[in-house]
Amino acid sequence: MARTPATSRRALLFGTAAVSAGALLTACTSNEPKNQEPTADNVPAADDKPGKAVTIGFAGPQADHGWLNAINDNAKRRAEKYSDVTLEITEGSNDTAQQIGQIQTLINKKVDVLVILPADGKALTQVGLQAMRAGIPVVNLDRVFASPQAYRCWIGGDNYGMGLNAGHYIGEQLKGKQNAKVVELAGLDNLELTQQRTKGFDDALKNYPNIKKVARQAADFTVESGQAKMAQLLQAQSKFDALWNHDDDQGVGALRAIDQAGRDDFLMVGGAGAKSAMDAIKAGNSVLKATVLYPPTMAASAIDLARALGQGKGVGGLSEFEIPSSLTLYSAVVTKDNVDQYLPTGFI
Repeated sequence: MARTPATSRRALLFGTAAVSAGALLTACTSNEPKNQEPTADNVPAADDKPGKAVTIGFAGPQADHGWLNAINDNAKRRAEKYSDVTLEITEGSNDTAQQIGQIQTLINKKVDVLVILPADGKALTQVGLQAMRAGIPVVNLDRVFASPQAYRCWIGGDNYGMGLNAGHYIGEQLKGKQNAKVVELAGLDNLELTQQRTKGFDDALKNYPNIKKVARQAADFTVESGQAKMAQLLQAQSKFDALWNHDDDQGVGALRAIDQAGRDDFLMVGGAGAKSAMDAIKAGNSVLKATVLYPPTMAASAIDLARALGQGKGVGGLSEFEIPSSLTLYSAVVTKDNVDQYLPTGFI
């Protein structure tokens, strides 16, 4: 996520607000059963009965990270479920001007609805407004536009909730231990999403007076940065009880550093929900015991919402005739007890 500065690259990955989106929208006007695994392939689709034909334009950033690649994949596979949906998908770019041009092309094609995960929410606000003024409703996916007038519906994750749930999970694991110590491997510090995750984590720890956060290191959401920064944390902290790592990609590097240091005296909680993390949790042979979700299945739900908008439908299970103006997804904690349920949502 041509290549832009690292801040832009990872700003895309986790917008302003995470789930299990498969559990969020079991359907827009759906009568499907709700006891299936939550993947884009088998989450109950929104009223599979064909209706009005809808052309959905999808514009996202370059898929240079597993999460973003899964976003695109979820959107494509969801659209394929509907015989009444045609998906016009752009190549994807982290260049703001190029993405604006791609969206303007979709506007000129007069698509019925737009789903946009902007490279830069603030910078793309004007093109969102342009689409809305042209009578094309916009589903703003994850990274939010600067004005609510630029979209009809926003759907995305909860970065504060990620930190909050990670903190509560760690707190519950350590609540019987006196003078417990935790460390944090954060993401890019100049990103609001990183700040939100840290704030949620710190707020949760306030409920556990026996726990003190003794160190924090910021990484770059990459395997290499995770390994380097984790090695620094391990050298600086000879003893601690838990680690929260903001991102499962950088967590791959963090686990390498942990293995190289021969450390197994603490528990680790990851973030986002990569398949590699879930596999490790299921195997139970590493310090990684949980991960807090920011699932890319939100893109499948965005297609459901776009189709509902194009067909003038509401969301099944709600009394309102219209879809909501915003949907913040829940940050579920995946552990060995429930990993089989969430494993199909893990991204590579």
